[in-house]
Amino acid sequence: MSSGSQELKDTSVASSKWLDAHYDPVANLYTFSSCIALSDLHGDGENKLVVGDLGTGVCNMKLKVYRGTGLLSESTLLDLPTGLVSFPMDLHEPRTPAIAVASGPFIYVYKNLRPYFKFTLPSLEANPLEQDVWSQAKEDMIDPMTLKEMLEGLRDKAEIPLSVRSLRFLMLEPQEMENFVLLHKEQPIRRQTVITCIGTLKKNMADEDAVSCLVIGTENGDVYILDPEAFTILYKMSLPSTPTLMDVTGQFDVEFRITVACRNGNIYILRRDSPKPKYCIELSSHPVALVRMGKNVVVGCTHETLHGYTQKGKKLWTAYLPAPVTTMALMDLPTRGFQAVLVGLANCEVHVYRDKNLVSTIKTPDVVTSICFGRYGREDGTLIMTTKGGGLIVKILKRTAVFDDRDSASGPPIAQSIRLNVPKKTKLYVDQTLRERENAVAMHRAFQMDLSRLRLAAARAYVKALESSLTPMSASLTEPLKMNAVVQGLGPSFKLTLNIQNTAACRPVMNLAISFLYDENLYSMRTAFFKIPLLVPGLNYPIDTFVECLSDKGISDIIKVFVLREGKSAPLLTAHINMPVSEGIALN
Repeated sequence: MSSGSQELKDTSVASSKWLDAHYDPVANLYTFSSCIALSDLHGDGENKLVVGDLGTGVCNMKLKVYRGTGLLSESTLLDLPTGLVSFPMDLHEPRTPAIAVASGPFIYVYKNLRPYFKFTLPSLEANPLEQDVWSQAKEDMIDPMTLKEMLEGLRDKAEIPLSVRSLRFLMLEPQEMENFVLLHKEQPIRRQTVITCIGTLKKNMADEDAVSCLVIGTENGDVYILDPEAFTILYKMSLPSTPTLMDVTGQFDVEFRITVACRNGNIYILRRDSPKPKYCIELSSHPVALVRMGKNVVVGCTHETLHGYTQKGKKLWTAYLPAPVTTMALMDLPTRGFQAVLVGLANCEVHVYRDKNLVSTIKTPDVVTSICFGRYGREDGTLIMTTKGGGLIVKILKRTAVFDDRDSASGPPIAQSIRLNVPKKTKLYVDQTLRERENAVAMHRAFQMDLSRLRLAAARAYVKALESSLTPMSASLTEPLKMNAVVQGLGPSFKLTLNIQNTAACRPVMNLAISFLYDENLYSMRTAFFKIPLLVPGLNYPIDTFVECLSDKGISDIIKVFVLREGKSAPLLTAHINMPVSEGIALN
C-alpha cells in the first residue's frame, strides 16, 4: 500500500466515531432486529447478547446466547421465532430477567436459560359449516373428492376462515386425500392463530428493572397484554389488519400507548382507555421498520423514505434515503442525553439520524439485517449488527465521539426546519375577527363599492388619455396590427412618421390604406391619403408625410389617422395626434 493511501486510511480511522471491536463473517447468525436483545441474564452486571437464530428457515432454529465474542450457550427451537424480548417477570432475588420467544401460536419463556413456561394463544371460533362437512366425512357420508369440493366452496364464501387442517387437505394430491381423511377425521376442528410481533410493557413502575407485561400481536388482528406471573390475558384490543411491527411505552396500571404498523400499510395507536385504535397514520408505502424516539414515531418505508410523526399521527418531517431500508433500531445514550435512529440500508451502510438530520454514516462489509444498540458486557455504547451472509459485527462508540446537530447530507440548512415563534393571538386580533364575522355583509358591500369606483376612475383616465392623445398608439381588435405616431420639428413644417407593424405569427396583411382628417384652415398636408404595402409579420414599416401649419395665432389642433381596408368605410385603426404649437408661419 502506498504512503498516501495509508495516510488516508489512518485519517478515516482517526475521524471515525466507532471502534471495531469484533467481526466474524462466518458466525452463521440469520436473524432480524425483532429477534435480538441485550440482557443481564445472570445478574452479574454483564449484559449478554440473546439471539433467536432462524437457521435455514426450515431447520436448525436455535436460541443463542453470546458473551463477549464467544458463544455461551444455545438451545433448539421447535419453530421459526417471530420475536424475542427480555423482561423482568417477578421481584424475587436475584433479579434476573426472563427471555420470551414467540414462535407460531406459542410463547416459550426461559428463566436462567432453562425452559420455564409455555403460553399458548386461545383458539379461535371454528366455522360451523366446516365442522358439519368434516362430521359427514367422519361418518363416511361423503368421499374425499366431495369433501374437497365442499371445502373449496366454503373457502371462497365463508366469513370465518378455514382451519389449518382444511387448508392442508386442499393442497394435497387426489391419491393422498383418503389417507389424510382417515388420519384426521376423528380429531376435533381447531382454528389456531399465530404470533406476528411481541413487546414488553411496564406493569406499574417506570424503573428499568420493573416487572413488565408481555404484549403480543396476532395474525387475526388482536393484541393481547399478558400478566407476567400467571401468563393470563389482562387486556385485549383489536385492529383492522394484521400487526407486523410494534412499539410499546407507558405503564399498564397508569397509562400506555401501543404503536402498531399493520399489513395494510397503516399505523395504529392504541391506548388504555379504548379497545379500538385511537389514531391512524396512513402511509404512502408499506412500513419496513418502526422506532419510537421520545414522543415521536419514526417509520422507515419501502419507497426509500424515513418519516417522523407525533403520537397523534401528525407528520413532522420526511428524509429521503439513498437505498431501501432493511432494519432500524433506537440509539439511546442516557448519560449523554443523546437519542438517534440507526437505519440499516441495502447499500451496505448504516445511517444515524437525529430527527431528519443525518449525523453519521457507518460502512459495513455486507447488508445489515438486524441492529441492536445498548450495554453489552460492561460497555454502554455498543452497536451489534448481523449481516445477510450470517456475519456478526460489534462496534463500540468512542467516549470522545461527538455528533453534530447539523445535517451531514446535502440539502437545506437546519434553520429551515425550525418552527417560527408565532406570537399568541392578542385581544385586538380577536376583537377584529369578531367584528369581521358580525359585519361581513356590510364590509363586502363597501369593498364592492370601492372596487367599482376604482374601475370607473381607471376608465375615465383611459378615455382622457385617448382624447388628449397622450399615448398616440393604437391596436386593432379585429386585425393583428399595431401603430404609433411620432411628430418631429419646431414648425411651421412638421414631419409626421407612422410606424405600422403586423403582429400576426405568420399571416401577412395587405390591401390597406391610410387617411388623415384635419382642419384645413390650420394645416395642409402634401399627401392626405396613400396605400400601405404588404405587411410582413414582425417587421416595422415607417410611413412619412409632412404637415404645414397655416396659422400664425399660436394654436394647435388634433390630426386623426385612420387605417382602412380598401373598399371598406369602417377604420381598422384610429390614432389621435396632438400637434405641437408652431414657432412660425408657413410662407406661401
